[in-house]
Amino acid sequence: MLDHSTPHFHTHKKPKNLSPKNTNYRIFFFKCSQLFLVIIFQVFIIHFLFRSPSKPASLLHQDTQHKNIPAPEHGRRCKYGTVYVYDLPAKFNQDLLDHCDDLDPWHSRCKAVSNNGLGPRAASAAVPENLAPAWYWTDMFAGEVLYHSRMLRHECRTTEPESATAFYIPFYAGLAVGKYLFTNYTARERDAPCTEMLRWVSDQPPWRRSGGANHFLMFGRMTWDFRRSRDDDWGSGFIHMPLMKRVLRVGVERDPWDPLEVSVPYPTGFHPRSDRELVQWMEFVRTRNRTSRFTFVGGKREVKGDFRAILQNHCRNESDSCRVVDCSGTRCYDGTSEILEAFLASDFCLQPRGDAYTRRSTFDCMLAGSIPVFFWKRSISDQYEWFLGDEPGQFSVFIDRREVRNGTKSIRKVLEGYSRDEVRRKREKLISLMPNFVYSSGEDGTVKDAFHVAIDGVLRRFHNHKSST
Repeated sequence: MLDHSTPHFHTHKKPKNLSPKNTNYRIFFFKCSQLFLVIIFQVFIIHFLFRSPSKPASLLHQDTQHKNIPAPEHGRRCKYGTVYVYDLPAKFNQDLLDHCDDLDPWHSRCKAVSNNGLGPRAASAAVPENLAPAWYWTDMFAGEVLYHSRMLRHECRTTEPESATAFYIPFYAGLAVGKYLFTNYTARERDAPCTEMLRWVSDQPPWRRSGGANHFLMFGRMTWDFRRSRDDDWGSGFIHMPLMKRVLRVGVERDPWDPLEVSVPYPTGFHPRSDRELVQWMEFVRTRNRTSRFTFVGGKREVKGDFRAILQNHCRNESDSCRVVDCSGTRCYDGTSEILEAFLASDFCLQPRGDAYTRRSTFDCMLAGSIPVFFWKRSISDQYEWFLGDEPGQFSVFIDRREVRNGTKSIRKVLEGYSRDEVRRKREKLISLMPNFVYSSGEDGTVKDAFHVAIDGVLRRFHNHKSST
């Protein structure tokens, strides 16, 4: 406190020989001195009351040396540790994008891998105008590019491998292998990119320390494209290579019997830039007027007993209740607004298996608030548990395909058997899951989305494994 007992400032007797000018000067000097002492006192008090707890010297040293240690406000988000992203030689990722015209034997894939995996911007009359900038023509197999781009900006990324919990290998395996799948390449040629990448990464210090046990990569294609057992079978033998026996894989479809695989959602065309845009879309879906009981989006296959053909014919025969979008040929390959419009207009959507058991269409359907109808349990069971939970009956319907084939069960009658309240409950469950299976554009970094769920899960898994050993 200031000392108000100083005699000079409190004398009531006017000093002799002191001119008015000198008096004014002394008063001014006195007030400035008081102000200065008050400011110094307040600064001292504030520092004393609000100073941070002192840190041990070793931690202070780490803060200055390891600039990628999460800030205190990120502690909750990175509580399971950090991820180190390998800087692979360009031939394993960037060169594939630079030569995107060669990724497919029939047409260019440059649009599909553009814009960090989001693809070109899209437009649809079915989308509210203010949400149009959040829509893209996103390719179903662009996940490797999307995940790599997002991982480079993830708040739990570290550039210090010594402190990392997990190691991400940004190898575009689906793009590298996909170009060899549909023509007469040998097994050796189909395996060459994967073999070469493993040779490079296995020579890195983090791999040598763990044998790849804390490493992971993302598969933009289904697991079956990497599981060739014999040389004359389909696909690559990447997963069966000895160096892969401890590496975790996240991909759009997993083998339910492989403990090292985790399935992540196929990317849809909606990539909200903020939580507000996501909430707006959820409300739009919730209040949408639906005029069809169910819909089928897909094309017939030129195979005997094609189940898609059965569904399409059934839907056409029930045209007063069902809506069809015929995707024969390549009509739906790059997306069409008719698909979204059909899902938005329908209570249910039919989801047979695709080339594999799962389909990108399932997530397009759910994004529109349409309830998926599955005919193979493996299309949803033991898939996407981190994102959708382990009770698919809460948001979907299962009808055994064999009963549809032999005519003992009518799809229309089954779906009309659900009351409006039951439909509403299933749709509300779907809507509540949207933040878990939508990929944001990442422009403001605030939307916790499918990517965050995936990386959180990977870090948690590695952290828990390390804690238990």
